[in-house]
Amino acid sequence: MAQSAQSSTETDWVSRFADEVIAEAERRAPGKAIVVASGLSPSGPIHLGNLREVMTPHLVADEIRRRGIEVRHVLSWDDYDRYRKVPAGIPGVDPETYGQYIGMPLTAVPAPAGSAYATWAEHFKAPMVEALAELGVEYDPISQTEQYTTGVYREQVLFAMKHRGDIDAVLDQYRTKQKPGGKKPQQKQADEAELEAAEGSGAAAEDDGSAGEGGYFPYKPYCAQCGKDFTKVTSYDDETTELTYVCTEDAFTETVKLSEFNRGKLVWKVDWPMRWAFEGVVFEPSGVDHSSPGSSFQVGGQIVHVFGGEQPIGPMYAFVGISGMAKMSSSKGGVPTPADALKIMEPQLLRWLYARRKPNQSFKIAFDQEIQRLYDEWDKLESKVADGSVLPADAASHARAVRTAAGELPRTPRPLPYRTLASVVDITAGHDEQTVRILNDLDPANPLGSLDDVRPRLDRAENWITTQVPADQRTLVREDADRELLGSLDDEGRESLRLLLEGLDAHWSLEGLTTLVYGVPKVMAGLEPDAKPTPELKVAQRTFFALLYRLLVTRETGPRLPTLLLAVGAERVRKLLAV
Repeated sequence: MAQSAQSSTETDWVSRFADEVIAEAERRAPGKAIVVASGLSPSGPIHLGNLREVMTPHLVADEIRRRGIEVRHVLSWDDYDRYRKVPAGIPGVDPETYGQYIGMPLTAVPAPAGSAYATWAEHFKAPMVEALAELGVEYDPISQTEQYTTGVYREQVLFAMKHRGDIDAVLDQYRTKQKPGGKKPQQKQADEAELEAAEGSGAAAEDDGSAGEGGYFPYKPYCAQCGKDFTKVTSYDDETTELTYVCTEDAFTETVKLSEFNRGKLVWKVDWPMRWAFEGVVFEPSGVDHSSPGSSFQVGGQIVHVFGGEQPIGPMYAFVGISGMAKMSSSKGGVPTPADALKIMEPQLLRWLYARRKPNQSFKIAFDQEIQRLYDEWDKLESKVADGSVLPADAASHARAVRTAAGELPRTPRPLPYRTLASVVDITAGHDEQTVRILNDLDPANPLGSLDDVRPRLDRAENWITTQVPADQRTLVREDADRELLGSLDDEGRESLRLLLEGLDAHWSLEGLTTLVYGVPKVMAGLEPDAKPTPELKVAQRTFFALLYRLLVTRETGPRLPTLLLAVGAERVRKLLAV
């Protein structure tokens, strides 16, 4: 397993994890392809917190791949998980109707009404698949429905049943004397934490397995009559593999040969470590929900030895929050998804947010005005990369954002400031001809060939304006001049407007208008236009800006004034500001 020289600039957390994974893989299985893993359950919208489950191993795998080392990123779709509850606020889903499917595999539940997909699992999996493709995430998908129903795991299931006593002994360390069916406090707390935090992560908590007069069994069949997993194994013969179960939902009972039976699965706390051993997983992160005693990750670390494997190395990853989540998100039954984020930001920015923070550091993804500041920060980083002044760790996170081992992600040819584009589409309501005119006025010496030069960033900014900015915060330019306000101005106010209008033609560019609007209050104070601002001058500037906003858009704030003036156009500005 050859390792190429590591760039001295890559002093980031990704490189450090890649070093550890390569060393661990060499210790475990020299010369074999390294396996990193993620797991997602399409039980509902797969949100941006779940994306960290994929991005963390993706970034590490991509770094390993850049070094010329063979690596697989396996992504398990936990679509054979039980349908645990009806998520709130899903369009096309009636809670009473869909309640009848609780206990069935996700691939057996119908998709919401109006969906292009047949099953619940495919409906929620599809947008994540598209988002991962847009983000440049390379992975090997594994459907757990296919794995179980085609018998891929048959030997592992039989092995788990044969060694159920060993598995039970591990689980028993987290149990205590209790009433039948009860759980000791730490186990109950761990299960509740997983149910709360792991929705969509592939870590849905389940019972430890069936325990009764027939002993402990780590396997749950799906009932042949109702299709649900309200089943309990009552007996099992290791020699013949005959298994008998009873369904508590409809009292149906059946005896099958487990060596030929494919309609069931290992309980989660056994299923996960079985897969670690089966796939030879070296690296897999886990959410903070797995840090509590009795969680499936901690228990799995012991159960995996029963299957002859080792627990993967990997960090606990922290919470990903949302800044300014709009109403449209709650209608989807939870926080926004990666597909939602990619409607308002380019893939490079979203990748960067995950790459620049260590997995144990929480961060927020902006859906509100903060997205403009994030884009400013990103553009500043791009400039530093271009001129060579960037710090090594920042250079590494930037490199991981803009390209993968397979090549560079598609990007906007002329990435004009996001806040400028947002202001322009806000004012023009997306009118292409007006947008081209305004953007060309920003830099007359370097006109656009077409709007394609500023896409897809322009489209992302337009989506943000139309879906995330409340209607009462949108910019509406006045149709007619506010004669009452103009008539109430004193001599100083009138003179400031006259100076602005007088200088429009000579300053008609973004840079020129910036000089003009900041310069008028300076001239009014008897200073030169390039004079350094004083506290008193800043107050005068804010007063002047508020007046312009009131006369142009009827409120005292709005898009940056130079951009607003360009968007409104010189003729209309004169109409609205002429005293």
